[in-house]
Amino acid sequence: MIFSLPDFPWDSLAGPAARAREHPGGIVDLSVGTPVDPVPDKLRAALASVSDRAGYPTTHGTPELRQAAVEALSRRYDVGGVPADAVLPTIGSKELVAWLPTLLGVGAGDLVVIPELAYPTYEVGALLARASVIRTDGLTALGPQRPSIIWLNSPSNPTGRVLPVAHLRKVVAWARERGAIVVSDECYLSLGWDVEPVSVLHNSVNEGSLDGIIAVHSLSKSSSLAGYRAGFITGDSGLVASLLEIRKHAGMIVPRPVQEAMTAALSDDDHVNVQRSRYEARRTVLRSALLDAGFQIDHSEAGLYLWATRGEDAWTTVSWLAERGILVAPGTFYGPTGGSHVRVALTATDERVAAAAERLRSSG
Repeated sequence: MIFSLPDFPWDSLAGPAARAREHPGGIVDLSVGTPVDPVPDKLRAALASVSDRAGYPTTHGTPELRQAAVEALSRRYDVGGVPADAVLPTIGSKELVAWLPTLLGVGAGDLVVIPELAYPTYEVGALLARASVIRTDGLTALGPQRPSIIWLNSPSNPTGRVLPVAHLRKVVAWARERGAIVVSDECYLSLGWDVEPVSVLHNSVNEGSLDGIIAVHSLSKSSSLAGYRAGFITGDSGLVASLLEIRKHAGMIVPRPVQEAMTAALSDDDHVNVQRSRYEARRTVLRSALLDAGFQIDHSEAGLYLWATRGEDAWTTVSWLAERGILVAPGTFYGPTGGSHVRVALTATDERVAAAAERLRSSG
């Protein structure tokens, strides 16, 4: 193989998935964070409105898209001072996460820091760049090492943990002293439940400077656009400009109709609030049912998942739930310290969530 990469985690769920499908009431798939709700009509209309444009789109995105992103960051997250030229649309967030270390010039001998429990693609991106990876949620564990990239993820996938402003500020300051780039995955920023997440772009975190910072945003969850592959990055103008030039050469371009849909999505908060309410209602139902069935919920104060445990091996819990027609992801997908937890996604229809809750309560 050209690259030595871990096995794709979800392939190992084939057995539990087959068992869950045997349930008389059908499977309730809570193992992945893929949206199940319809794409809002106004976003579909925007997509179709430029479907006759035959020319190549710009890699940098339309000026309207970039301005809409700047204004959305301001309205939704109180983020100011982001120049429109420092916004760069991406083909969803996963490809960006996977290729960002390579695009930033990270290579063999360099170090990439990822959270202890982390979205698997952070590690994959470092391995694709042939860099070394260390998992840690603190800075003291790094000692004298000078990493090239430090990944942050708040709210976290999988745990739903929200990092406080003081922690974010400390990481940014520490990284700047050592010439490291802080990359903050903020794909779940709109889904704060018990705590309000704060962007690394906020002045309270970065002291009014975006130097050395990149924030990754996705419309997959907030606007149900996972199938459109719609995301963007922003932050340090120099870093974004360098990434833009490379992506121009590499042909990493968001299709023009998707750019139009993104502009519509970023210009409208109503559909975001509607989708947030759906997830909040499903969270309430699943959280209550899991607690009634004897689970403990850790963190999970924000985001699209519940981080649950029965105090046993994660795969034992996966099997227990599969017997009841419910499929979840074992915490081991996200790191060695996830061995006693499972990640329960809120991405199922109201009917399927209700079915899962009934099955859990019947087992409690």
